Amino acid sequence: MVKWSRFHSMDIRAMAVLPVVLAAVILGYSQDAEDLRPKRGTITGRVVETENQRPIEYASIVLLEPDGKIMVTGTSTQANGYFRISGIRPGRYSLRITFIGFSPQTRQLTVDPDRPDLHVGTIQLEQVAVRLDETRVVAEKPAIAFKIDKKVINVSKSYTSTSGTAVDVLENVPSVNVDVEGNVSLRGSTNFTVMIDSRPTLLEPSEALQQIPASTIENIEIITNPSAKYDPTGVSGIINVITKKNQGGGLSGTANLKGGFDDKYGTDFLINYRAGRSQTYFGVDYNNNNFPGRSETESRTSSGDTTTSIRSRGTSSWGGRFYGFKGGVDFYPSPNDIASLGGEYRDRGMTHSSTLDFETWTMPPDSYERRVSRNSEEHGGKSYSLTGDYQHNFEIKEHKLMGRATASRHDGDELSLTELLDASGTVTSGQQSTEAGPRSRVRLNVDYIRPLWPGHRLETGGQTNIDRTENALETFSYDTLSGQYVFQSAYSHSVEYIHDVDAVYATYSGEWRRLGYQGGLRGEYTYREMMLIGETGGFKLDRIDFFPTVHGSYELPASLQLMASYARRIRRPRDFDLQPFLTWSDAYNVQRGNPALMPEFINAYDLAAQKRFGRNLVSLETYYRQTHNKIEHVRSVYQTNVILHSTENVGTDYAYGVELMLELDLLRWFSLSLTGNLYDYRVEGTLYGEPFSQESNNWSIRANNTFRVGPSTRLQINGIYNSPTVTAQGRREGFTITNAAVRQELIKGALIATLQVRDIFSTAKFESTSEGPGFYSHSEGYRKSPVVMLALNYNFNNYKPKRERETEADEFEGEVEP
Repeated sequence: MVKWSRFHSMDIRAMAVLPVVLAAVILGYSQDAEDLRPKRGTITGRVVETENQRPIEYASIVLLEPDGKIMVTGTSTQANGYFRISGIRPGRYSLRITFIGFSPQTRQLTVDPDRPDLHVGTIQLEQVAVRLDETRVVAEKPAIAFKIDKKVINVSKSYTSTSGTAVDVLENVPSVNVDVEGNVSLRGSTNFTVMIDSRPTLLEPSEALQQIPASTIENIEIITNPSAKYDPTGVSGIINVITKKNQGGGLSGTANLKGGFDDKYGTDFLINYRAGRSQTYFGVDYNNNNFPGRSETESRTSSGDTTTSIRSRGTSSWGGRFYGFKGGVDFYPSPNDIASLGGEYRDRGMTHSSTLDFETWTMPPDSYERRVSRNSEEHGGKSYSLTGDYQHNFEIKEHKLMGRATASRHDGDELSLTELLDASGTVTSGQQSTEAGPRSRVRLNVDYIRPLWPGHRLETGGQTNIDRTENALETFSYDTLSGQYVFQSAYSHSVEYIHDVDAVYATYSGEWRRLGYQGGLRGEYTYREMMLIGETGGFKLDRIDFFPTVHGSYELPASLQLMASYARRIRRPRDFDLQPFLTWSDAYNVQRGNPALMPEFINAYDLAAQKRFGRNLVSLETYYRQTHNKIEHVRSVYQTNVILHSTENVGTDYAYGVELMLELDLLRWFSLSLTGNLYDYRVEGTLYGEPFSQESNNWSIRANNTFRVGPSTRLQINGIYNSPTVTAQGRREGFTITNAAVRQELIKGALIATLQVRDIFSTAKFESTSEGPGFYSHSEGYRKSPVVMLALNYNFNNYKPKRERETEADEFEGEVEP
């Protein structure tokens, strides 16, 4: 069955946002009229290692006057080794290329006014031994770097999250919000794709991010409007976690140890060995997290003429134990070929428990009960993955063929238990459920890139996802006569899922003077089938969808750049959202999925401007997102005193807003990073036969202050505020959190200690309200705070020879101390 989704017109209020927000930034254009003169040149090239022709990222490219003494401008190389310097006046120059651990090179060149665009070719740097204790670079890489299609977060600059996970790092990232329970949302949506080293994970987004130690992360990429090359799954885009990798030779490594109050501790290490044409790595990590707290709930249900009110309060605790092993080898059989093989094993155990005092009032008849509820949930399982990559580079630069195959398996086990006890401590009722079953996936990718002429290229490829899931659910109820839990066949089921997606894509990109552009189209065939084992009925989905993308950028004088993009995306229902049978969570809550759910389709637009003032950066982004077939988790009255939780396509939602990012290096000893997000959110449609509309103006702000106290000490203080927001049936309240950290280098270039204090003033909380026909629910949750952690990081044998700088300003204004 082929279905086409019609594009809806953009909300007129969203269209008005774009020119107003960017007007102030574009005014700077007139201040540099001299740069409007024609025939300014562009210098491009590529930097690679002599030994194996691997590209060098972040190599320093400095353009100097012919005598090599006065700097004109500069930049750094990208991940593929390429660099580009624009706006160069005709004349003679000296080009200097440097990177720590490699011999520098200098090229003399001339920019001809008749042929101002100059390509210097491939520059090879030869690796040499460097004694890091003789010279140190003090200039620092910025916390966030902006590229045409993504934001790159430098994790090493987030001292307040050193001992945490990827979730803690994301608390300070533009476009991302994190609540006190560790749930992550990207531009207001909890539905996005998580990738680890550009490979998608089988876990839920927030759950996957909670398992990655911050100390093992190099960068995090935020991609809100991915090109057609990427899987379009996810409402708000992609969060790609790039783990640490060594670029040096010989044996080297890094190790981390952390510990804190309330049973929090962990360790990890990564060892690399590189010799000749191969590099081998092996890593281990172990983390135990525990977050005690308290919670309060108040609910009211009406069925017929009977009204029941419930109030509860008590203690809770959530956390997890995670450990894993990873290893692999990279091999360079020839200067034009790269082969890699890697594997990973992980084990997880997540827990959530609570002991709550319940008070229940029922009218009529007038009755009152007081009970104690004990609840516990455990989520665990092992996962395995094996990945093979191969890349062939043709003689023409950037002409390449790449292939990747990934096989992964996740064994999931869940156990939940809820018991009600009377005043004497006797169990009066109880629900126990178990859920188990493996999920396996095979993913195959082939990508081909072909340059057509200078500045233009075609990229095409295909992808196959083969996904299989088995899920066995068993439910038990407490029998007060026998004191045992009895199997309930009516609420126990086995389900198998088939979910296959085949895709092909093509993108074309080019440059014309200061304009860069890219257009792409992706086609996907989806087959999904859900089979109820031993029961009648089943559900299938068989469809074709198309996903266009458009990206553009324009370089204005005075270091001002404009970027715009459009992407169509999809959110497919998760397996447990489709299950049509009832499952009891506890005595007061029951769940049921909806096999008729349709996927969400999203139209996302971005427009951004970036301006650099010396070492400072200002970025403004406006965005608009429209989601059709909006999927919401909704509530209704199942029976007296019981709430039914289900999932529905409720209608359409709209989000449009503005993001501001300021990177200010105000003093030699102080820098400020300020981010703000202001957006309007509206959801409207039909729910339970009645039309509804909910709207809220949401905003968040983050201020990150870094103080350089001498050459080896850093103090960082940050504050975060997230405003309230609405859902289809209610509202989530806002909260504030303040964190601080001190980072001290104990052994130059080797040992670093970081002391962190999170939620200093105990202001973080989770509070939400939901209401609908016949029910009202209000809940609050608080985590014990402040959270205090001490982390130690040790690097040996020059584990991280990459310099700690990236942007042109940091590139050329750093101090060098003996």
